[in-house]
Amino acid sequence: MLTVMALFLTLAALPANPVDSALANFRQLDSYRVTLRSGHGDSVEVIRYSYKKPGFVRMDFINPHNGAQLVYNPVSKNVRLRPFGFAKLLVLTLSPDNSLVKSAHGHRVDASDLGSLLQQVQRLQEHGKTKIEGETTVGRNGALMVSVVGDKDIVLTGVHSYRLWLDTMTLLPLKAMAYDHNGNLLEEVLMEDLELNPALADELFQL
Repeated sequence: MLTVMALFLTLAALPANPVDSALANFRQLDSYRVTLRSGHGDSVEVIRYSYKKPGFVRMDFINPHNGAQLVYNPVSKNVRLRPFGFAKLLVLTLSPDNSLVKSAHGHRVDASDLGSLLQQVQRLQEHGKTKIEGETTVGRNGALMVSVVGDKDIVLTGVHSYRLWLDTMTLLPLKAMAYDHNGNLLEEVLMEDLELNPALADELFQL
């Protein structure tokens, strides 16, 4: 009886739509910093990622292109790229849609933050079904697993379904997996060592 009651209380405490709650929590942030591990199969990208409102982004690449650095300025809408860490004077100014600064999966730097991911999932929810799969762990963090599957013919930027692991305390993503219409895994992203509202100097977003 106590076990059933504990389960009932846990379910009652879950938000009706965890993705909406996660996006609301993201909008309360001023900044965050995280290590991203993304890819599929043998292709793996590792990036130390920093974000500051209203959309400043810095990426320090660990794998591949170790030492490369990239910053995005939402005011000028330009990307500054230092492709080689050892060549400090070589810095390129590019548009966010330039193929040099898109990820292997075609993601743009100006839509690379956690809020953009959650908005994309939210759009799929409008044309699909959402299911709370239950609680689990990702690393040392408790996580709520949520799946979002588009209706029969719905595909957004190649994605038909998502599985998200949301931190049970903040509901911010700890892990995300995207699948195509045939159920093939397109990309898996781990968000490690997430820091909320770190003090990030303006100079960090300059190259």
